[in-house]
Amino acid sequence: MLLQIFVALAAAASALPVAAMSVTQRIAVADGGWDYASFDPAANRLIIARTDGVTTIDAATGKVTEKVVSANRLHAAFVIPGTAIGVLTSTTSGGAMLFNAATGAVTADIKTGPRPDAAVYDAASKTVLVMDNKNGTITVIDPVAGKAVGTVTVGGALEFAAVDGHGHAFVNVEDKGELAMVDIAKRSVVRRTKLTGCDEPSGLAYTKSGVLIAACANGVAKSIDAKSGKMLADIAIGPHPDAVLYDAARDRAYVPSGGDGTLTVIDTKGHAPSKIASVATQKGARTGAIDPKTGAVYLPVARYAAAAAGERPKAVPGSVEILVVTN
Repeated sequence: MLLQIFVALAAAASALPVAAMSVTQRIAVADGGWDYASFDPAANRLIIARTDGVTTIDAATGKVTEKVVSANRLHAAFVIPGTAIGVLTSTTSGGAMLFNAATGAVTADIKTGPRPDAAVYDAASKTVLVMDNKNGTITVIDPVAGKAVGTVTVGGALEFAAVDGHGHAFVNVEDKGELAMVDIAKRSVVRRTKLTGCDEPSGLAYTKSGVLIAACANGVAKSIDAKSGKMLADIAIGPHPDAVLYDAARDRAYVPSGGDGTLTVIDTKGHAPSKIASVATQKGARTGAIDPKTGAVYLPVARYAAAAAGERPKAVPGSVEILVVTN
């Protein structure tokens, strides 16, 4: 009985910081759209891909630098760990740009598919993988040489991807409701997993337990064993997410859902991910990034005016900001 009480108290204590999470800061940035965000630990800054360039925010001071790089219709933006090489994708250029992380100077513009979207770095092969949302290809880039070195034909509208560090990449295929497993060296698809009950899978993360978490537009996240492709469990989230943010240091995943303005917190210890909290954020907050040192979650967002029939809602001028979620 004493052991049971101790375990219960320990579990309750560990849950307290999660339950106490909330929006503790709002950082105003310039008007305009955004897509994926990332965190650069070496420079202690948030990096945001925007419609007109790359915006950064110093995590210590909150200082905003609106255009570290000027470019149009950006989707991904990050710095390769241990290097000074920045990567961004642009549907205007139809490719991936490499830039100097310290100066913002563009050093290469590499053509990919016509609608490059998400991009990830694979440390095992030392390559960048760029997902195309239109022609269903993955362009493999050598960032040191500054050139494309291969293409993987997957098919469909590709969304976010994750790598396992052992030569494989996994990518959500939005219009087919499936997860494709890719052998990076062979440049080929080795498995396709149907994500039954998952509409428009977008965000994806790979945990250190070898589990993939895929976010679906219809308010569910799927957990999948990466090695076997076996479906493990469904996790209730909010509607219309666009990212799964993985915090390896704390073994948690976060799913920001723009449809209802919630941030779902998922315990990713072991092979049975489970929901442990839901934090109120703001409608429209659908992507973001995590500071691996502090665990702070950053979420770009804006307020929207009512839309006319058949039109998309427009952001209220002066309302774009970054929400900071902490304990």
